[in-house]
Amino acid sequence: MSTPVDGEEPAPADGGPGTRAAPEYPEYPEYPELPEYVERVLETAERIPPGKVMTYGDVAEWLGAGGPRQVGRAMALYGGPVPWWRVVRADGVLLPGHERRALEHYRTEATPLRTAADGSQRLDMARARWDGAPAEGPTHT
Repeated sequence: MSTPVDGEEPAPADGGPGTRAAPEYPEYPEYPELPEYVERVLETAERIPPGKVMTYGDVAEWLGAGGPRQVGRAMALYGGPVPWWRVVRADGVLLPGHERRALEHYRTEATPLRTAADGSQRLDMARARWDGAPAEGPTHT
């Protein structure tokens, strides 16, 4: 790029006549670390073996902190990368808006299901519920 002569505009950054320089974008701050409680919830979700589930309340009780709503909020905001389909409602109703994806996971993992009176699929909580005992093998599919 040449040095402008007095009174002369500098050439555009790319050197072409009538073209604009690339726009400058603001720098975004780095994402903060997850809150400690959220990390504990997500770690618990990862421990649940394939074919088993824990309720939001079970997770809170297992952690000894928070309650079902806090666990649900953590899963709703941050649970995408973990096996979210294994943390469920106590009545066995599939997560609204995610029923199809959850069913695919349940069928792949052979999670016990039952048919409700209205014909919908629900988790068979009596057979699918995990008590937190150690499991063998990988826990994320």
